[in-house]
Amino acid sequence: MELSENKALLAEYRKQAKELVSQMTLEEKVSQTLYRAPAIERLGIPAYNWWNEALHGVARAGTATVFPQAIGMAAAFDEDFMEQVAEAISTEGRAKFNMQKRHGDRDIYKGLTFWAPNINIFRDPRWGRGQETFGEDPYLTSRLGVRFIKGLQGHDEKYLKAAACAKHFAVHSGPESLRHSFNAKVSMQDMRETYLAAFQACVTEGHVEAVMGAYNRVNGEPCCGSPTLLLDILRKEWGFEGHVVSDCWAIKDFHEGHGVTRTATESAAMAMNNGCDLNCGDLFANLLSAVQDGRVDEKRLDEALVSLFSTRLKLGILKEEKQTPFDAIPYSVVDSDAMRALSREAAQRGAVLLKNEGGLLPLDKKKYKTVGVVGPNADSRRALVGNYEGTSSRYITVLEGIQDYLGEDCRVLYSQGCALSEKREPGLRTGKERLAELKEVCALSDVVIACMGLDAELEGEEGDTGNEFPGGDKPDLNLPGAQEEVLRVIADSGKPAVLVLLSGSALAVNFAEEHIPAILQGWYCGAQGGRAIANLLFGEANPQGRLPITFYRSAEELPEFTDYSMENRTYRYMKQDALYPFGYGLSYTDFTYTEAALSGEEIGENGLEVSVTVENTGHRTGTETVQVYVKALLEDGFSHVPNAQLKGICKCTLAPGEKQRVCVRLPKKAFALYDEEGRLMLHAGEYRVYVGGQGPDERSTQLTGKTVAQLRAVVKSEERM
Repeated sequence: MELSENKALLAEYRKQAKELVSQMTLEEKVSQTLYRAPAIERLGIPAYNWWNEALHGVARAGTATVFPQAIGMAAAFDEDFMEQVAEAISTEGRAKFNMQKRHGDRDIYKGLTFWAPNINIFRDPRWGRGQETFGEDPYLTSRLGVRFIKGLQGHDEKYLKAAACAKHFAVHSGPESLRHSFNAKVSMQDMRETYLAAFQACVTEGHVEAVMGAYNRVNGEPCCGSPTLLLDILRKEWGFEGHVVSDCWAIKDFHEGHGVTRTATESAAMAMNNGCDLNCGDLFANLLSAVQDGRVDEKRLDEALVSLFSTRLKLGILKEEKQTPFDAIPYSVVDSDAMRALSREAAQRGAVLLKNEGGLLPLDKKKYKTVGVVGPNADSRRALVGNYEGTSSRYITVLEGIQDYLGEDCRVLYSQGCALSEKREPGLRTGKERLAELKEVCALSDVVIACMGLDAELEGEEGDTGNEFPGGDKPDLNLPGAQEEVLRVIADSGKPAVLVLLSGSALAVNFAEEHIPAILQGWYCGAQGGRAIANLLFGEANPQGRLPITFYRSAEELPEFTDYSMENRTYRYMKQDALYPFGYGLSYTDFTYTEAALSGEEIGENGLEVSVTVENTGHRTGTETVQVYVKALLEDGFSHVPNAQLKGICKCTLAPGEKQRVCVRLPKKAFALYDEEGRLMLHAGEYRVYVGGQGPDERSTQLTGKTVAQLRAVVKSEERM
C-alpha cells in the first residue's frame, strides 16, 4: 500500500489540518495562501516556500544532478526508467531539503513541493517550452507523466517523498508572447481527446498532489480561475483531492491581460472562489479585504488551507522532529557517481538515430587517425542542459566526451565553425571567418562530427533571461545562423560525416537528410551528455530512442500558431508525410517481428491482448521499442477521426539471435473515441491494430524498409464509456 491508497490516513491528515486551520486568525489564513508562507510561531508552524522545480533534476538551488531535458527522457519511451529517474530526483530533493533544514534555510527552491512534470501537449514545434514536455502524444504523455509522479512522490504508506505538480492546466502550448492575454478556443473533442487526457491520468492514476493552472484562458475562462476546469472537471468529475496552485503571477493577468476582472481584489476572489488554493505571486494578499467585503466566504478559504496543510502533513514537514523514512537521506547522494551514471544512461536511452546511411555508425576508432569535431554546440554547456536546470559539479560537452573517449588513440581537431545564431557573432565578425578553419579541419580529418542545433536561449519560456527570439518561441524550424552553410562545407569536403543535433524540439534538417550520411538527435542531453553521445557514436551504447514528436519539413506545413484545433497537427491528424515521423528511430542492430496475434477479434469488456515475437536478427545487443497503434475504420458520417494512435508500449532488450514473446494489453478504452460533444464513445465497426517498432505510416516504412503487422478487431454495438 502507498499513501494514495491509505484512505484512513488521508482522512486523518485532513482532520489534523482542519483543526490547525480553525485556530488561525483571518490574517494568518490569508498569509498561508501565498507561496512564501510565513511561520505562525504560536501554532508551531514553520515558514515554508512552496516554489521548487524538478523538471529534469532539482533546479535552481545549487548542486544537483542535471538529467536530460524532459523531451529527451520522453524519447526513451520507457515508463519504468522514467519512474527510476524521478525517484532519483526525489532522493536528491530530500537530501538537499534535509541539509537545508539543518542550516535553517527555508528560502525559495528549498522545499519538497516540486512544480513538475509539465504534461502539456507539444502540439506545435515552434513552442519554446515544448522541450519541457513529454511530446505531442496524449497516451505517451499520460504514461510517462503518471510514472514520473509516482517516482517523485514515492510508495511509502504514510508519507510522500516529495509532492509532484501536473502543469499547466490546461490547453497551454504557446505562443509564449501572448500567454498573459490569449484565449485558446478549443472544441470539446480536442479538449478531451488531446488537452485533458494526460491530466486526467495524472490525477486518477498518478494521484498527483498538486495541479498548476495555466496563464491563458480556455474558451473565455482564465485557467487559474476557471469553474469549468478547476471545479467541474478537476474536483467533481475526477475527484482531485490535492491542492491547486496558480502559475506565477497569473492571477494578475485576470485584470491586466485578460480583462475579465477590474481590480486585484476581484481577481483574487475569482481565483479562490473557483478552486485555486495557492498563489504563486502576491495577489492573494487581497483575500483579506475580499473576505471582509463578502466576496469570498471564509469557509472557502478554510477549505483551501486544509488542502495545503494536508500536503505538508503528508510530507511530514510540519513537525521538527525526525519522523519520515526520508529524513536520513544524506547529502552525499547528491551528484554522486551513481546519479551521474543514471544521467548518462538517460541520455543514451533517449538519443534517436535518425539516419545511418551505409552503416557509418557506430564509428570504429581503430579506423581513424584524425577525427574532426565541429559546430557551435560541440563545446557548449548551454546546449547540454535546456531550461529549468540545476547546477552540475561537472559538465561534459560533446567535444570533451569524444576527446575523453578517444584519449591518445587518435587526434581530435576542433572548429566552432560558426556561432549558434547571428546575434552571437561578436564585434565586426561576419559569421564566415571560421569557414577557412572549418575547411582545413575537414581536409585533415578522416571523419567529421558536426554538432548543431539550438539551446535554451533560442527556445524557452517567455521572460527567460537572454531569449533571442520574441517570447522564447522559434520563428521557424530552420537551423539558425550560418549552421546550414557549415553543413554544406562539410558535405562538400567529401569526408564521412555525422550530424549530432542538440535541441529541445524538431528542426527541418532537410539538407542533412539528403547530404549527411548519419544523424543523431541528442536533445539537451544533461551534464553527462557529452560522454553519452561519445558512447553512442563509437558503439559503446546502442541507440534505442524514438521520436516523441514529429519532425516536419517546414513551418509552412503548420497551421497558424494561435489555432488550437488539432486539425493537421501532430502525427495523429497530419495529412502530409513527415521528415521524420513520431515513433521513429533506428538501431545498430535489426529486429524482426513474427506471429502477431490478438487474443480475440471482438473487443470485449477487458479489451484485447496483442502478442508478437520479437527477434534480434542483427549482430549487436539492442533494446527495441515495441509500439501498438489503433485506428478506427468508421463509416462515412464520422468527422475528425484521428490517424492510427499509439496505445501501447513495451521495451525489450535482446542479444543477437535472441527472441522474446511480447504481450501488450489494450483496454476497451484504447478503441474509444471522443465525439464532438466531448463524450467518449466506443463505436460499432472495424478497427485496425498495428504492432511493430515504428508507426504504421508510409514515411516510417520508407525510412526503415519495414512494415508493421496489421490485425483486425471489431466492435458489435455502440457504447458510451
